[in-house]
Amino acid sequence: MKIAILTSGGDSAGMNAVVRAVVKVGILKGCETWVVREGYEGLVRGNTEALSEQSLDEEPVDLPDNTSPDGTSFNLIHNLRFGDGDLLKDGTGDHPGTRSLKGRYIVRVGFDDVRAWFAEGGTLIGTARSKTFRTPEGRLQAAYNMIKEGLDALVVCGGDGSLTGADVFRAEWPKLVEALQSEGRITAEKAKLHAHLRIVGLVGSIDNDMSMTDLTIGAPTALHRICEAIDNINSTATSHSRAFVLEVMGRHCGWLALLAGVSGGADFIFIPERPPTSESWEDEMCECIHRHREVGKRKTIVIVAEGATDRDLNPIKADHVKDVLTERLGLDTRVTTLGHTQRGGRPCAYDRVLPTLQGMEAVETLLEATPTSPSYMIGIQENKITRVPLMEAVAMTRAVSAAIEAKDFEKAMSYRDPEFKESFEGFLKISTLDQEKVPEEQRMRVALMHMGAPAGGMNAATRAAVRYCIRHGHTPIAVHNGFRGLLDDEVHELSWLGVDSWTARGGSELGTNRTLPSVDLGAVAAKFQEHQFHALLMIGGFETFNSLLIMEEGRRHYPAFHIPMVHLPATISNNVPMTEWSLGSDTSLNALVDACDAIKQSASASRNRVFVVETQGGKCGYLATVGALATGASLVYTPEQGMDLDTLRRDVRFLKTRYKLDAKGRSEGRLVIKNEVASQVYTTDVMQKMLKEEGGTLFDARSASLGHTLQGGVPSPMDRARAVRLSLKCMAFLEREHVKLLQQPVKARHATPDSAAIITIQSSSLKWVPVQEMVAHADMQNRRGKNPWWANIKELAELLAGRPQLIGIHSKDLAQYE
Repeated sequence: MKIAILTSGGDSAGMNAVVRAVVKVGILKGCETWVVREGYEGLVRGNTEALSEQSLDEEPVDLPDNTSPDGTSFNLIHNLRFGDGDLLKDGTGDHPGTRSLKGRYIVRVGFDDVRAWFAEGGTLIGTARSKTFRTPEGRLQAAYNMIKEGLDALVVCGGDGSLTGADVFRAEWPKLVEALQSEGRITAEKAKLHAHLRIVGLVGSIDNDMSMTDLTIGAPTALHRICEAIDNINSTATSHSRAFVLEVMGRHCGWLALLAGVSGGADFIFIPERPPTSESWEDEMCECIHRHREVGKRKTIVIVAEGATDRDLNPIKADHVKDVLTERLGLDTRVTTLGHTQRGGRPCAYDRVLPTLQGMEAVETLLEATPTSPSYMIGIQENKITRVPLMEAVAMTRAVSAAIEAKDFEKAMSYRDPEFKESFEGFLKISTLDQEKVPEEQRMRVALMHMGAPAGGMNAATRAAVRYCIRHGHTPIAVHNGFRGLLDDEVHELSWLGVDSWTARGGSELGTNRTLPSVDLGAVAAKFQEHQFHALLMIGGFETFNSLLIMEEGRRHYPAFHIPMVHLPATISNNVPMTEWSLGSDTSLNALVDACDAIKQSASASRNRVFVVETQGGKCGYLATVGALATGASLVYTPEQGMDLDTLRRDVRFLKTRYKLDAKGRSEGRLVIKNEVASQVYTTDVMQKMLKEEGGTLFDARSASLGHTLQGGVPSPMDRARAVRLSLKCMAFLEREHVKLLQQPVKARHATPDSAAIITIQSSSLKWVPVQEMVAHADMQNRRGKNPWWANIKELAELLAGRPQLIGIHSKDLAQYE
């Protein structure tokens, strides 16, 4: 199969990761891979000038037939590079010279031509909105150009308009082929060979405006850019007691404005799907912000989506919002329009992992496609890559705009994914001073505690819980320094304003340590009783799970533990069983990516250097494994798989083979990522010295230990938003379980095992897991889950580096490369 990929519409971070994944996986599956420059416009233009002969930089070696049973080694070597990778990456393709892309819009690319692309923003193959392709004549020419190059499959990465164009193109394909044959432009043999077109779509859009998928490629990075701006603005706003109005992108979708409001601690937001409810949005906004100022808040942040309107569809503009705040409230107000800064910059970790996994799924979808199967869109739900009928997703997406135009805002909200509505309701709960107090007899004193190592998002989760408590009439009680602090009576009540700035703070504002309640369980129970705790929310990692288990079992002896207790997973190791994500894991992954990008730059500048990068993670390999996929590492070592001499011998042989195959003088710096306890014998220092010795004249080796830098820093927007969502779910759970207990006689109240639970993300849903049930899924000795979702990502990361294909090639077969 010959697969082409194009990017169309607006650019977004992560598009290059898609191209890289499709090209590499396509080649490993035995396909030829091509890129189409300038989107559909390039497909229409085709290759209009005589092509210079495309060949390997060096003649491929004839490998023995038994090198690889499935022939993938042979296909990889003979599709290693075709000489245009640097022209595409450097943007010099149209520069006149010895080799040029001028007049060539459909370009064959090899495995190495797309190396390191996924760390680049935008799309290196270009994008354009093509008026010509919208015409029947344009699509006829595009079909001719594809057939001329022998292409029979197309991957399209773009927005709903681009994906609709792809589906129309596929539907018209048989008629287009028939027309080309009748005009004599293709032979009957070619018409038969290209009777059907295989198409798959991936959504590249910073607005996250496609239905039937939780996230679109580029949206997480755009959210990073916005939150960075808000974090910077917050300091100057506080200094001068100013108000700032930020305009963000989102013509028909308010996801960026909404998630930025949740993650950035905004006071008020305007989004297209849910205009202010009152007749006068000016009054509603001013009342909300005036109340914030009355309780002592020094800064005001208002976020406006560019497509925001009032209930009568009159546009709401940032400048008008500024005038209202200035004239009515007397606030010194500034406007900041972020514009195209939201599109730019390096992709965040999630916009490397997600597009890579989706690109791999896209190739599988093409290989499995039949003439009768629908065109699919590759999406994601929570943490599961999905295939959905492309036009169903497009139709639902357009139904949102239609509902907004019809002023049916409830229907517009219903067409968004459930998390969108939850996020909006959550924003209202944590950003306003409105009261929804429960009956007095149902009000609780809720203990809030951090445990284990600090993780990004802990403070954001605590802030959300505190504001939920105050809104519902509960009393939020901070327990500082874990159970040790509880025993020392380091306990005090938190206020709405006191936690206002916690969203963007890393670490743990409450203080945290690894002390378990078993240090003195009876004394802990006495403190629960003394401080009259009615519920407990613990935020932390495996120690928190252990603590919850200890206290649930302690209910047999201590009545004080017969209260609802919940664990919100927060750990950079992501080692809590049964949940696919923990707070802090995304922040830590981004810290790892930032560090490895800098390290890889140094390694590549030296041309032939391998860096062994050591990560934290305890006996859980999540950070090393997913980090390897996000950074393009060549090898990864984890505690789960372990290390032995045979593995190291094979890996050294792979690295030697890989460096021999590099273009002379253009070797790439490479990364080896190793978990800190992957082996007690083959330490990072031992590995670095071994690789240096074995590399000889082919490559050098260095090491870098990232250590506690992976714990610190500003929490990522994804961790902040997830913290708010999960924290509010935890508070609602505590309320429900508390009401159940109140229905029992006071002296005989007995909490059920289900009331001590962990909130988990499993595949495409949130699930509550009783702590006793989780024990069966936990490796208690190694402090990790038994069947993590990311277990096969090590294989995927090394597959994209070519390890399985190159590991069996003998040096004698590569003699001419030395």
